[in-house]
Amino acid sequence: MKCPFCGHADTQVVETRIAEEGDFIRRRRQCASCEKRFTTYERPDVNFPAVVKKDGRRIEFERGKLRGSMNLALRKRPVSTEQVDKAIERIEEKLLNLGVREVPSSRIGELVMRELKKLDKVAYVRFASVYRSFEDVKDFTALIKTEV
Repeated sequence: MKCPFCGHADTQVVETRIAEEGDFIRRRRQCASCEKRFTTYERPDVNFPAVVKKDGRRIEFERGKLRGSMNLALRKRPVSTEQVDKAIERIEEKLLNLGVREVPSSRIGELVMRELKKLDKVAYVRFASVYRSFEDVKDFTALIKTEV
């Protein structure tokens, strides 16, 4: 593993820990050259289904995009990073368990809405308003009456 500080190729694992659920391994490393420490995470390499956009394009699933959209909906809401991480893991697990090579982006949107509804009702309404392209207040009112 290359040192992120000096670029030296020789680093040594100082400490290894398995995450609580056993989903990944956390390693503390130390550079042999500059002696600075840094953390790496080791996760299984799995193939997520390709995401089929509304216009028919196929793109690779990106955890970062999922996190970004959830964080945008959760902005200034009392939800911890740990709760968001667990929600993302549940979404990823559901995607993997589908056992398909492609998944429509709408399916991912529905999974996100389901998780946000559990985490925070305001974030759920925020996400739903963009995801479902609300046009006016009636749309918000209808969502709140039926879903929240």
